[in-house]
Amino acid sequence: MDSLKSQLPKISEEDRTPLVDVLLELLEWQQKQIDGLEQKILKLKGETIKPKIKPSKMDDDPAKGKDENGNDSDKSKKNKGPKRSKTEHLKIDATIDTQPDNIPEGSIFKGYRKVVIQDIKFETFNTCYRLAEYQTLDGSYVSGQLPEDLNGCHFGNNLISFILYQYHHQHVTQPLLLKQLLDLGIDISSGRLSQFITVDFDLFQDEKDQLLQAGLSVSQYIHTDDTGPRHDGKNGYCTHIGNELFAWFSSTASKNRINFLSCLGQGSDSFYVLNAGGFVYMEQQGLPRALLARLELEFASEVVCSLPLADPADKVVRVETALNWQKWLDQQGIKNQQHRRIISEGALMEGLLAQGIYSSLSIVSDDAGQFNVFDHALCWIHAERIINRLIPLNSEHVKAVADTREQLWQIYPDLKAYKLGSTEDIKPQFQSMCSTKTAYLTLNLALKRMGNNLSERDIRDYIKKRKINGSTRSEAGRRCRDIFARLKKTCLRHKISFWHYLKVRLLGLNNISLLPDLIRTAATCN
Repeated sequence: MDSLKSQLPKISEEDRTPLVDVLLELLEWQQKQIDGLEQKILKLKGETIKPKIKPSKMDDDPAKGKDENGNDSDKSKKNKGPKRSKTEHLKIDATIDTQPDNIPEGSIFKGYRKVVIQDIKFETFNTCYRLAEYQTLDGSYVSGQLPEDLNGCHFGNNLISFILYQYHHQHVTQPLLLKQLLDLGIDISSGRLSQFITVDFDLFQDEKDQLLQAGLSVSQYIHTDDTGPRHDGKNGYCTHIGNELFAWFSSTASKNRINFLSCLGQGSDSFYVLNAGGFVYMEQQGLPRALLARLELEFASEVVCSLPLADPADKVVRVETALNWQKWLDQQGIKNQQHRRIISEGALMEGLLAQGIYSSLSIVSDDAGQFNVFDHALCWIHAERIINRLIPLNSEHVKAVADTREQLWQIYPDLKAYKLGSTEDIKPQFQSMCSTKTAYLTLNLALKRMGNNLSERDIRDYIKKRKINGSTRSEAGRRCRDIFARLKKTCLRHKISFWHYLKVRLLGLNNISLLPDLIRTAATCN
């Protein structure tokens, strides 16, 4: 839409009468209304709108903030204290003294002015171990051994750390990484490089297996989201679980609620528990009363299962592994897929509670159905997005939406203070907003949806890696992609350099505690 200003002829000062000025002001106001309407239409269509750019300060009068003598005035000059050296924390590898080209006679040496030049070396460091060999009297041989930390590998741990850092943290593709190493003078094949990237290092085994368990054991809430990575040429799903203490990723073939509950139980370690609490969930999910009554009757009579892993003495059906659970469902004659799904979800939830997960655990998500378990909540941005997506039909609706959004963000500072330890209860404010009745029915329904409840940052990095590297091919590659994503993001949670973490683990040092221990320690300090 063309601007009205571009269509108006230029009016000289001689012709600018009071009436003309009024008309010009009216046209200018009308143009602002049209521009605002255009931006609203673009926003409703999901298009990019004109950003609000603050004016530049480059053209400010340099004389401002000066006194009559041209010096900085007290108002403009801030007391910043002594200047801190920006290089005092740097490690100095070499010191070189330089003298002036010409020193006038009689000059007195007053010491050195230090100037630190930062640089980096990219060069190979090849070590030849000469293993002494001796022949014994019986004809056998004994020889020196390579250091244990090399694990019989012909590549040093610093090089392996660099490879893992470049691939998993910097998102350098394997072909580019191979070219980089060859350019630096490393003699390595593409197959050997692939092994370093996809091998499941034993030294990371304990940490990656305990991350989720440690995180859930100390968390009152978690954030979760999923995305769609590809594996072996097929679409799949990656589920993220985490909070300020940890991050955990798992690639699976589906994204339903059973999958999410299995992820919380770490997949193959999940077990199924059927008890009174599980029956309550099944009733809420609409399991037929006849089937529910039959299950409760068998449960009460302690005739629970012919599998050895069931525990009738505790009046609990406890079944290990998904395969055995499917067999148990078959034994009960339950064939309807929807019924099997509901019963499985209830049993998995009770299994998680038996593992020690808080029953009040809050699941903060983007409102996807598969995450609607335990105490389901929306993250603040997604909660506000529900309001922002509404399309008002008249000025009264517009005002109602604007007032609600303003009220929503007025609560946000109190929410942050509450998170940091404030004792002020913000529930009444939030519940009052959600119970507000406006003339806009759709807004009222949206507020009701938010009434029970109020994460995407971690998953973005995973998506970026997927876009750069494409899909994984081997199961080992998919597993390592998830493992190093967990380790990297958890390191960042605790302000640990992932580069230093890799070197410490591969070199066998003890400078950094195990990540599960850091999670538990951080939880006790909060």
